[in-house]
This record gives sequence, C-alpha cells and structure tokens, in this order.
Amino acid sequence: MKKIQQGFTLIELMIVVAIVGILAAVALPAYSDYTKRAHVSEGLSLAEGAKTAITEFYSDRNTWPTDNAEAGLAGPTDISGNAVTSVTVAGNAITVQFNAMVNSQTLILEGTANDGSFTWTCNTGTVENRWRPARCR
Repeated sequence: MKKIQQGFTLIELMIVVAIVGILAAVALPAYSDYTKRAHVSEGLSLAEGAKTAITEFYSDRNTWPTDNAEAGLAGPTDISGNAVTSVTVAGNAITVQFNAMVNSQTLILEGTANDGSFTWTCNTGTVENRWRPARCR
C-alpha cells in the first residue's frame, strides 16, 4: 500500500516562517527610509514656491526678503503639508520644518545670486543625509 503525502511537515513550515521573518527584518528599515525620503521630497516641493518668490524679489530689488510676508508668501505655518509644519523665509534662506514623520527635523535651502542666475544648496539643517535627495547631500 502506498502512503500518500498529505501536506507540509512542521519543519518545512518553520523554515518558510523563518525566511519570511528574515525578509521582513530587512525590508522594514529600508521601507522606513524610503518613506522619510518621500516626506523630505514633499518639503522640497513646498519650498519651490518660496524659491521662486525669493528669486523674483531679489531680481526686482537687489536685496533678499526678510520674511515670508515681504517675499509675498503666506505665513510660515500656512505653507504646510503631510510631513511639513512650516516653510520660513529669512533672507536668502528657506527653512523647511518637518513634523514627527521626519523626527521634527529641518532642512535649510540657501540661495546665491550669480550675475543674474541663482543657485540653491540644501546641504544644511538637521535632516539626516540618508533621507536627503542626492542633490542635497
């Protein structure tokens, strides 16, 4: 009489569970970093409007605006998003303040005028390098 296999053994099931556990342990930190990078990108998108306003203000008056109102922008806390609490203008700097989704850290964009053109750097602030876009590292 032949014995017909009825299913998986306990050992086989335990091996599958262990493999799934190892994959999850590797994937969760990578996904967490991915979501934080997406939130930082949201902050940079919200800062684009401030960059335009500052550039126009400087081109028109040859001086940097002192705050959001002088640059013609809404108040700092009015410029917010899912992970951003405020976007603040102070001179040639734009400070993006993140909420707890990015550990309440900041990213500072600094503008430089070069004979009619403008360059922006975003390598200062408290946001960790691994969460910044490549152009901000």
